[in-house]
Parts: sequence; structure tokens; C-alpha cells
Amino acid sequence: MLYNLLFPFADQFPAFNVFRYLTFRTGGAVMTALVISFVIGPWLIRVLHLRQKGGQPIRLDGPESHLLTKQGTPTMGGLMILIALVVSTVLWADISNGYVWVALGVTVSYGVIGFLDDYLKVSRRSHNGLSGRIKLVLQTAFALAGALWVMRMMPDGMSNALAVPFFKDTLLQLGWFFPIFAVLVMVGSSNAVNLTDGLDGLAIVPVMIAAAVFALIAYLVGNAVFAGYLQLHYVPGTGELAVFLGALMGGGLGFLWFNAPPARVFMGDTGSLALGGALGAVAVITKHELVLAIVGGLFVLETVSVIVQVVSFKLTGKRVFAMAPLHHHFEKKGWAESTIVIRFWIIAVILALVGLSTLKLR
Repeated sequence: MLYNLLFPFADQFPAFNVFRYLTFRTGGAVMTALVISFVIGPWLIRVLHLRQKGGQPIRLDGPESHLLTKQGTPTMGGLMILIALVVSTVLWADISNGYVWVALGVTVSYGVIGFLDDYLKVSRRSHNGLSGRIKLVLQTAFALAGALWVMRMMPDGMSNALAVPFFKDTLLQLGWFFPIFAVLVMVGSSNAVNLTDGLDGLAIVPVMIAAAVFALIAYLVGNAVFAGYLQLHYVPGTGELAVFLGALMGGGLGFLWFNAPPARVFMGDTGSLALGGALGAVAVITKHELVLAIVGGLFVLETVSVIVQVVSFKLTGKRVFAMAPLHHHFEKKGWAESTIVIRFWIIAVILALVGLSTLKLR
């Protein structure tokens, strides 16, 4: 909004010329979202404490330590991230850019789904919220709307195409299957982050790492010169998503301040479903869906651990892991929570670097 309001007056007021630069506005979005999180965080946590008697329900079949260390901690802290993200994005991004609204739309709609799920869990004092079927139907519907919206804005030849990492000229035309593929990316990403969110700080840092990588990707893909130099598929307008992702990082940093061990608040499905959906939407828009599987490989690993556990138990009656998702397996093995979290952060950094390598190795 500041760009749309102030940049037209750059000829009269040269200082306003800074709003033309994505790097400046992205930095502004990071700092604005961070400040908003710091300001509303304590108030929001107090409100959640008052509204949620007993905090987030703790699974009785989970790690025993959680009954002692996490009992009474409120959930729905993802609201802090969403408020900071939306306000900061609208303030600093070019609000005439359709891609920004797609990303915000998917993020907020998934946040609403997560909020309803969290609300039912807290009100019922149970870890059962919305049924899995209802959540999946709602996620699919919002993702499909976002995918079709993106396809309408894409340049000719790109709307149904899938770019392949490491192959500079490869564009697979998926035709009518592309919106289905895009839905799978957004829904899969959302639920993968949701499965990863189980320990203090475990999910939010890898999300911010992935957001930083995709902020760079969005900036490069949306710039004709850089896209040509790196032999990326140029998608005009996607650079504005760097502002959106900057706001996500700022909001995430502010949330981490309150979520650092011992956590004062959990993000809940309100945050995890929304943040995963945001990453999936950006990956679809920038034509880097497959790179998301690399950069977000930690989320993929957590999801695969759950799938393997369920399939193994149904087919053989035996469990591969002591408990799924994977981070709970290591808890059961006696690893300290801080050890698991930091090592998973390291894995996320390594995978982010591997994902970044795809930008040049073509």
C-alpha cells in the first residue's frame, strides 16, 4: 500500500523513490511484522490463557514428558503470525499484484481452517478437532481456487507447466492435471508443516528458512535480467512475493520469541496449516514446486515417517518407529527436546542450501 500511495510522488519527493526497490520493501515488511508480533504477542497470550482453560489438550498417548512440560500452554499462537503477516504485507507490497492476493488468500483461508480445528479441540478439551475429511475438503477447495486464479494470471505457455530442477529448458505441460498437482502441493505442504509442529520452535524455524529461500527465488524469477542469467523461467510479477515472505519471516521471528523453550504459546493448527499453505502457494506461483520438496525436505521426512508407520502397522501389526512423526521417535529414544530441535534445524539449513544449488546447477 505504501508503494501504491507514495511511489507515484517520487518525482516531487525523491525520497519516495526507495519504495520502488523490492529489497527495501522486503526489509520493511520483515521489521514491521516483527514489531507487530512483539507488540501484540503478550496481549494475545494473556487472552488465550483466559479463554483456554487448561491450554492445549495434550495427547495421553504422546511422550510422557509433554504431560509435565507442556500442560496448560495455550494454542492458536498462529494468530500472532497471521496478523503480523497480513498487516505487514498489505502495508509494504504492491497491492495491485494478483500473486500477493493469491498467497494471502491461501494463507488466511488455511489459517481459518486451523483456527476452527484448534477451537474445537480447546472447547471440547480433546485432541480431536475438525474431522480429517472436512479439513481435507476445505483445504482442497481453497487450494483449487488459488491454483485456478494463478493459472489465469500466468504468461502463455506457463499456466499449466511444471519446471524441473537442474534442467534449464524443461517445462512439462501438465494440461488439466496441473490444478490437481497444484492442489497436492499446497495441501501436502500445509499438512506436512502441521505434522512437524510438535516441539517448541521445531516447525517455525524451518518454515522461516524455507521462506527465506523462496523469497530469493521469487525475487530472481520475477526479474527478467536475473532469471535470464540463471536460466530460470521468468514469471513477471512474482518478485512481490519476496515482500510477502519477508513479512512471514518477521512474524515468525516474533512468534519464536514467545515459542522458544519453554514455550509460552503454541502456534497450533492456526499457524501450521497456514504457513505450510503459504509455502505451497508461493512454490506454485514461482514454478518451483519440486524445489519445495527439497528445501522443505524436513517436512517431507516427517510426513513420510507417519505414512510408513501407518502402512507398516496396518500390514504387519508392527511399528517401524517408536512413535510418529519422527521427532517423537527420538523423544521416545531419550533425546532431549532441545537436541532434537537444533539438529532438525541443522537438517533444514542443509536442505535449504541444496535447494538453492538448483538455481545455478542447470
